[in-house]
Amino acid sequence: MKMIRPTLYKKFFFLLICFVSFSFLYSQKKFTIVLDAGHGGSDIGANRNYSDIGTVMEKNVTLGIVLKLGRMLEKNKDYKVIYTRKIDEYPSLTYRTDLANRSKAELFISVHVNSSPSKSATAQGTETFVQGPNQNKANLDVAKAENDVIFLDEKDKENFASYNPSSPESLIALKIQQSKYLQASLIVGGLVEENFVKKDKRLSRGVKQENLHVLRMNAMPSILIETGFVNNYDDAHYISTEEGQQSIAESIYNAITSYKKLVDRNVKEPEPEKPAEQPLKNDFRILLMSTPTRYTENDPALKGLKYILPIKENGNYKYYYGTTNYASVRDNNLKTAKDSGFRNAMSISFVPNQSLASGYYTIEVYAGRDRLDSKSHIMKTLPNMERNKENGVFYYTYGKYKTLEDAVKAQKELENKNIINTVIEKRIK
Repeated sequence: MKMIRPTLYKKFFFLLICFVSFSFLYSQKKFTIVLDAGHGGSDIGANRNYSDIGTVMEKNVTLGIVLKLGRMLEKNKDYKVIYTRKIDEYPSLTYRTDLANRSKAELFISVHVNSSPSKSATAQGTETFVQGPNQNKANLDVAKAENDVIFLDEKDKENFASYNPSSPESLIALKIQQSKYLQASLIVGGLVEENFVKKDKRLSRGVKQENLHVLRMNAMPSILIETGFVNNYDDAHYISTEEGQQSIAESIYNAITSYKKLVDRNVKEPEPEKPAEQPLKNDFRILLMSTPTRYTENDPALKGLKYILPIKENGNYKYYYGTTNYASVRDNNLKTAKDSGFRNAMSISFVPNQSLASGYYTIEVYAGRDRLDSKSHIMKTLPNMERNKENGVFYYTYGKYKTLEDAVKAQKELENKNIINTVIEKRIK
């Protein structure tokens, strides 16, 4: 976790500005802001019932603050305001981020309500998150609370299914994707928290970096504001009242106007767009290592990397990472492999759909000292396998394919039949 307390901002605020390029922020006549009221609909978010103030629900608090903030911004002709929701409904995280990106917004602000595990909460105050790699477990509970929403609809499952925040390639991708917006996000977050302290006299827990799904897909400076703890009585009472919500909205509004003034002072002519990258003729995979040892996909020897394709050739297993026909992705995959510890990794070219002039590909389904039992799932599913024994090890292989792509397709079909950890073998006659 990285944390920057608002009291420090005054000391180095302008130093940050020196390092921020604002040329990408001012591509439209109006300053477009996407306001996101967290949760909604069947997803009520954090909540707590009190005998004197009733049930405080996150989805209602966030919508109240966002609508008040939006009305203030809409009175200024320099702003264009876009809402992810204006009523009690649940827009998917995909919709929220897609809306912001399609709108070419200059700023994305997501409003939320915090909650701590303890029922008798001592945690209190505000905090603002910006996107960043997960560097510390201290705020993991907050990240989990927001990330759990990802599984509420099928579209989000489809888009985020392969995201693994603990894998090296995901962390590197996150750093590259968000680095150019990080400094600007920190400035906005610092302004918000500073206003909470100075104007509203509230306790600030600072500006922090955390891996939150609603931020990581945004191509713009983005912040997620936790306006208070629902299970802290003082916070809950404050954020549930019209007066408290209005004060919160005013503090965020003042931060936005201060930030826009900085943007206006530092605006530059946009750089000419680079031509779109053209695909290469061949596919490229990153060869991690060649060894006689067969590893399963979660073996520590693979150092947490996913999307590994093992290919057996001449008795050795070659482990390839990723596949692409774009040079930039190839180079990034190579860097990921080397950063993960495969210092001798290299890029290998594959001709797409190339048939072997002699020989074929087959799928090694099993390798072990013991023969497969005739009643095993593999034997029942694939009764026509070929069996060989070499140096006391039984090898069971299935199918013959002329292209690597056909073999990969067949391998995936076996996975659907719950036959996993297979290896494609290249046999030359």
